[in-house]
Amino acid sequence: MIDLFAGCGGLTEGFEQTGLYSTIACVDWEAVPCHTLARRLQSKWGYVDAEKRVVTFDIQRSKELVTGWHDDPIYNAGTGLDGLVAECQGIDIVMGGPPCQAYSMAGRIRDEFGMHYDYRNYLFESYLSIVGHLKPKAILFENVPGILSAKPGGVNIINRIQTAFSDTGYELIGDIRKFANIDFTSFGIPQRRSRIVLVGLRKSDFTGDRQYVLQTFYDGILDSYKKEGRSSVRHAIGDLPRFIPAGSDYMIGRRRFSHQPRESSIANHVPRYHNRRDIEIFRELAEDIELGEDKYGSIESLQRLYTARTGRISNVHKYYVLRWNEPSNTIPAHLYKDGLRHIHPDSNQARTITVREAARLQTFDDDFEFMGGLTDQYKMVGNAVPPLFARVLGFALHELMVKFL
Repeated sequence: MIDLFAGCGGLTEGFEQTGLYSTIACVDWEAVPCHTLARRLQSKWGYVDAEKRVVTFDIQRSKELVTGWHDDPIYNAGTGLDGLVAECQGIDIVMGGPPCQAYSMAGRIRDEFGMHYDYRNYLFESYLSIVGHLKPKAILFENVPGILSAKPGGVNIINRIQTAFSDTGYELIGDIRKFANIDFTSFGIPQRRSRIVLVGLRKSDFTGDRQYVLQTFYDGILDSYKKEGRSSVRHAIGDLPRFIPAGSDYMIGRRRFSHQPRESSIANHVPRYHNRRDIEIFRELAEDIELGEDKYGSIESLQRLYTARTGRISNVHKYYVLRWNEPSNTIPAHLYKDGLRHIHPDSNQARTITVREAARLQTFDDDFEFMGGLTDQYKMVGNAVPPLFARVLGFALHELMVKFL
């Protein structure tokens, strides 16, 4: 398999967990996620040449990515995907999802032009150029549900994607909205997270009724991995070490802390700094739920609270407290900028969630260590495909190919 737009490797992690795949290459253009992924592939999955297999490069420069590049001021030199693929017997799966900000509803709301002119709308074309060159038996393409309604330049992007995949030699499910909009909560992910998951079949390999094969994948094979009941926030993070607000702020080195330190062997479990005003707001909101008072059960009440405490006005509600006995709200990449909508449910802790708590809600194992600063770590976690769901996809795709190839 090859993972494009790999980030820190949520998809790769899940596929590796199946024991059925060999990771030939992972590509991303950001250094910290690549460093995190290379370290994971080496330490956990035994790839001694992980630094070589994790390719830090811009996929938009697809020709160089395939053949190699030299003396680049940003990316130095690299052998390219052809050199890595030459060492194996061909590629079965190319997978990945371009950055979702251009397709997400939140991204379109924030951008004054509704993301119509964002270059990320067309990164799928770079993805397909690699697919067209490598000709894997199947492809896996993941993105946010907002891709169904995105219309950059006035043309529905999902129609462009279906046409482009077909022209490259791959067939996607005809009714994407019906079959490919997947609720991850149904598969044991302790988080409300839905994604468009597109599986494409190489037409020259799957020569029968490909729509039947794809419908069997979604309605039969993939559905068989669904779990009864829903995993909860308590199940995911309830056993992690607690952090209680300190009497006053303090410094360790150059970093300011607002919560008491506590020894923990769990990587990336360190609380953000919060000012005293926010700590009191977090405590009040969590207590409101614990006591069942429901003073802040409406968006309007949360907006009024925000204005009363900060003196500012927001058109969207800023606060959300996780519920112990429910899945969390979606863990987004935007979490690195603002954690106010991911407040810990324990009023005694009065804080937002740590990187490790976000990672647990994304189903990363505790031995998966995220490198870089807090900003990098939160961003990597939010951008990732939950490894538990990726593991399901790995098994399901293997079943599909064994059954129909």
